[in-house]
Amino acid sequence: MIALVQRVREARVDVAGRTVGAIGPGLLVLVCAEPTDTPLQAGRLVDKLLKLRIFGDDAGKMNRSLQDVAGGLLLVSQFTLAADVSGGNRPSFTGAAGPALGQELFEEVLRLARERHPVVQAGEFGADMQVHLVNDGPVTIPITLR
Repeated sequence: MIALVQRVREARVDVAGRTVGAIGPGLLVLVCAEPTDTPLQAGRLVDKLLKLRIFGDDAGKMNRSLQDVAGGLLLVSQFTLAADVSGGNRPSFTGAAGPALGQELFEEVLRLARERHPVVQAGEFGADMQVHLVNDGPVTIPITLR
């Protein structure tokens, strides 16, 4: 799985003019499943997201996790994270899982996150989404789990 984690002051996802998910301070995470991914990677990703220490402590050091600060988690599926542009100027997305597996694994990430964390919102799988965010820091961290 590939994820792009952004520490935010606030974020929301709109679909067709309506907000489908919104959080205050926390993490906006773009998630991409790859063809060989399994629910094991989904669980590992959720564990990493909840424990990733990228929030400031009293001394201003990145030493607190999402759970420590009781922040929100906004998950958005994004197959384009698997883009390969090595062959030219038009991206290839063959590195992304197909729609059925991608949706299954995104829903598993969402289910596990909701089991383990009290504030979890999500975009809509496969929809044309507009993502609005105020990046905090900015702090943006790529994660690849295989």
